[in-house]
Amino acid sequence: MREFIVEADGGSRGNPGPAGYGSVVKDAATGQTLAERAEYIGVATNNVAEYRGLLAGLRAAHELDPAAPVHVRMDSKLVIEQMSGRWKIKHPDMKPLAAEAARVYPPGQVTYEWIPREQNKHADRLANEAMDAGKRGEQWDPSASRAELDAVRAAAPAAPAVPEPSGPPGDATAGAARARAALAEGRAPKAQEEKARERQQADAGDKAEADVRAARTTAATTGTTATTGTTATTGTTATTATTATPSVSAPGWSSAPDLGAPATFVLLRHGETPLTPQKRFSGSGGTDPSLSDIGREQAERVAAALARRGTIQHIVSSPLARTRETAGIVAARLGLEVTVEDGLRETDFGAWEGLTFGEVRERHPDDLNAWLASPEAAPTGGGESFAETATRIAAARDKLVAAYAGRTVLLVTHVTPIKTLVRLALGAPPESLFRMELSAASLSVVAYYADGNASLRLLNDTAHLR
Repeated sequence: MREFIVEADGGSRGNPGPAGYGSVVKDAATGQTLAERAEYIGVATNNVAEYRGLLAGLRAAHELDPAAPVHVRMDSKLVIEQMSGRWKIKHPDMKPLAAEAARVYPPGQVTYEWIPREQNKHADRLANEAMDAGKRGEQWDPSASRAELDAVRAAAPAAPAVPEPSGPPGDATAGAARARAALAEGRAPKAQEEKARERQQADAGDKAEADVRAARTTAATTGTTATTGTTATTGTTATTATTATPSVSAPGWSSAPDLGAPATFVLLRHGETPLTPQKRFSGSGGTDPSLSDIGREQAERVAAALARRGTIQHIVSSPLARTRETAGIVAARLGLEVTVEDGLRETDFGAWEGLTFGEVRERHPDDLNAWLASPEAAPTGGGESFAETATRIAAARDKLVAAYAGRTVLLVTHVTPIKTLVRLALGAPPESLFRMELSAASLSVVAYYADGNASLRLLNDTAHLR
């Protein structure tokens, strides 16, 4: 019996922003490409574009043979889990698309598998071609796509032979196992095509990338800050940053190389606890308070705001009770699950846990002064220094950026981790931690690009609470 592999992807340059999808149908036995689909769909979110790509791929396979079994492979965990029935679909934009995709074939004829992004390059390339066409005011042209790919293939060296895969197929069906073997045989030539494309792009993009990096360096070194107030909780000073406008393009502008979609971290400070209005140190070394009634209301409001935006694809939380409770309220609204990351926990404030800033100054003045003066100094009683916290947060950041490349992820965490992520993104000195205001249930956003650079997009947004 004939079997099909459908690979699909979608993207949005802005999320929501100019969006497109790409889909490819392959013969499961040979790996031969049977059909390609791509379309620029206007302004939409990543999730909408991914579902549109799935729908187009299923329809293309149905046109070829409505009786053939279909195995869908995508790097969207959200789409795979929802279409497999393991995750609920609650977002109003997703429900009709998922229902329409489920109607293309009878129940049981389509199976779903998540794959890493690097194994979904064919569909990803088509999606980007569609978005590029949309930028030019056109729609995707399959003949132009094939001509470009043929040129890349002609410039690429011959691909080495790939040995037959060995070992047990695990719990896969025989058809899926054959499909993966056939696709594995085709991955080496595809890798050569991608490398050839990258070499051609690199020659043209070297100067642009150098200009972008120079602009970032100039912006970082010419920025100025203006102090506006203080916060008693940690003795912090809130600031408004003013950065000189660079003379060349920033990432994503027309002269910069295409770095792909960044990993975008939406940073949510947990809702208010009984300790918050009293401005007491509340870290990871003392009691672990739950949200107050006000804090739960704040979490409901931020959940509603994020649901309206429709951009969150994953949720990751600190292990502490106040963050897990906040994350759970948001997750229930978005129909997502929560992953816990220990590296996102708050600083251990040692003997200062539960005290106000004034009480710490009275009881431990020397330790407090040292802590304010140096990131290496730890709170009294074996607490965690800001330097130690930064090391932990940077490791968690790198782990999450690698795991969620190109995705928009809600990180539900605390004051110090969020300020640290912002500080590291800006390349700011440690003392900048005392110059940022961060309210309960506030949102901040940092995007992380493939070249290792980061961009602060939002800080301490509380509009959803009003």
